[in-house]
Amino acid sequence: MTVLPRSIRRFAGLALTLALGACGAGEVDVVLYCALDQVHAEPLVRQFEEETGLRVRAEFDVEANKTVGLVNRIRAEKNRPRCDVFWNNEIAHTVALAEEGLLQSYDSPSAVDIPERFRDPERRWTGFAARARVFIVNTDLVPPGAMPESMWDLFEPKWAGEVGMARPLTGTTLTHMTALFVGLGERQARAYLDLMRRANEDGHLALTSGNATLMRQVRDGQLAWGWTDTDDYNVALEAGAPVAVVYPDQVGHLPEVDPLLPGMVRPTPGTLVIPNTVAIVEGAPHFEAAMRLVDFILSPEVEEHLAHSRSAQIPVRASVPRPDHVIGFDELSVMEVDFTEVGREMPRRHEEFKELFLD
Repeated sequence: MTVLPRSIRRFAGLALTLALGACGAGEVDVVLYCALDQVHAEPLVRQFEEETGLRVRAEFDVEANKTVGLVNRIRAEKNRPRCDVFWNNEIAHTVALAEEGLLQSYDSPSAVDIPERFRDPERRWTGFAARARVFIVNTDLVPPGAMPESMWDLFEPKWAGEVGMARPLTGTTLTHMTALFVGLGERQARAYLDLMRRANEDGHLALTSGNATLMRQVRDGQLAWGWTDTDDYNVALEAGAPVAVVYPDQVGHLPEVDPLLPGMVRPTPGTLVIPNTVAIVEGAPHFEAAMRLVDFILSPEVEEHLAHSRSAQIPVRASVPRPDHVIGFDELSVMEVDFTEVGREMPRRHEEFKELFLD
């Protein structure tokens, strides 16, 4: 057997390493971190690949770590980014990443008709395909005349032990609870969180690991109703479960003074609507392909697809067709909130919520 000189062996090993690296690099054209449920996003990723010939490595989050896991990965990879495009299923964490300098500006031509309220002034992120924070109600347990109407109904004595929500530590529930501080102010938001904590400690309010878990508990009759998102509600509805949806805190039906809030007026903030967001990560390794993927995700066709899918997302463009069961912005009293401020508040509020709601 002929033994090659060490210098030649070293050169051959280096050449093989470079060749393998080149092959590996060619296997993926763009890396996507996606917090939207895989079942909803993956068909669109495959469609993008078919239309463009680009190969996408899509990495999805799990329900228990919803959004937070991918956000923390982007932070951890700050000095050597692996992700090109972040498709978030909410907005506040995206804003927080932008404020930390981890997202770069890109003014997608696909976003030209998206309302400015859903676009970062610096174009570091763009919102699309929204979900509403709603009550899912088991109609076998709650008759039509007894439907909850307000976020404060969660604490009515008649519902003790029959209501629930996700623990406000991840996903849209964390965004929602942070938005209360921005939209309602410190005093009323703090009152809501304190009532939540006490109700949970007393066994009157169930706190679940996520919105999907809460939906299943209502669907199966373990709870009468609770907070969730419109996509989770729609999944239960399509499965034939005995459920109804309530868009809470619509203007014009609540009393001026609430016995749950001594000395305070009960607010009617409207229903919180939370868009998906998409952004390009600062230092993205595949910037050109990342732009093409963002253009695709922000297209009206993707919004229409998501509106007609099981996730029943609400188009932010009035011009995008939607099925009858997907509500439009013109039919809602929407909670007015500055999402940029929500994103800035998120890290501080997250630490507070962990102290309140972690065992």
